[in-house]
Amino acid sequence: MALPSCQYESICKEIHDSWGQPNHLIQHFSSLNQQECRKIREIYEKIYGEDPVKLLLQSSCQKNEQRTGFSHKTSVALSMLMLNPYERDAVVARDALLEQNDTVNYKALIEIFTCRKSSHVVSIQAAYYSRFKRHLDQDIISIEPSNPYQRILVALSASHKAHQADASQHIAKCDARRLYQTGEGKSGAVDEAVVLEILSKRSIPQLRLTFSTFKHIYGHSYTYFLKNEKFGEFVDAIKVVVKCICNPPKYYAETLHGCIKGTITDKGAMMRVMVSRAEVDLTEIQGVFKKKYGVELKIAVRESLPSGDYRELVFALATKTCTATGG
Repeated sequence: MALPSCQYESICKEIHDSWGQPNHLIQHFSSLNQQECRKIREIYEKIYGEDPVKLLLQSSCQKNEQRTGFSHKTSVALSMLMLNPYERDAVVARDALLEQNDTVNYKALIEIFTCRKSSHVVSIQAAYYSRFKRHLDQDIISIEPSNPYQRILVALSASHKAHQADASQHIAKCDARRLYQTGEGKSGAVDEAVVLEILSKRSIPQLRLTFSTFKHIYGHSYTYFLKNEKFGEFVDAIKVVVKCICNPPKYYAETLHGCIKGTITDKGAMMRVMVSRAEVDLTEIQGVFKKKYGVELKIAVRESLPSGDYRELVFALATKTCTATGG
């Protein structure tokens, strides 16, 4: 049930009066769903003439915490909660392409092109152009093509133009056999051209069915025979892509665990997962996390992340999901 307008206005006033008090703001934002957070942004700007997202991002860019009272990571995280999903992913994509030291955050881009519906990707591309006056597809093409992730991303970008209504079992069997015959079924390395062709011509649901069919026909996953072989960077990238397509909760649980333990350097991954999956499959991700690592996500966050407003926000988001689902 939507909140009444007067309640939104009351929350906006409380938020306005809470700048500089991280715990109060975290309590407000973490108690709302994402649609309510976006409504708060809209009403706050009407009342006070300032966009709270811009206030937070200005604070984070200037590293000026005096007004908001937040750390850089918390300011960015709270701003993400108030963006619509397409705008948020457009910002994530742009940030991924502009990583420091001329590197690209390929995994953030892979998540967008494998774990979003084609209609969502189209909206992301529109939001990207609207916000940055650039074409996302062209920016990906312009990345250094020697990187295997770039070639895979170009193929996945094309795959979202494959609009067949239903995944075809016949196509899945044919593609599974091609993958076997040009990989495990012959000596030598995986045939990159064949893999890229299939990735570029099939929708994500079709690719998911293909990898499921491969396992049904040959008795193990497509990436199983690659685990103990050194086929190079392309195959390493393909293993990540297949995991994202076939088992997003497992991929995201492993990503969150890496963030908590400090074994991955992607500083934005924790909040990217917590926000983008909050109303999609975060409950399932938490279940996989507990089964795989023997501890609830919220407990791991509380015990492992450094104390401060960022930990409190992550903990609040994880706890809210558990509470909402009875977990």
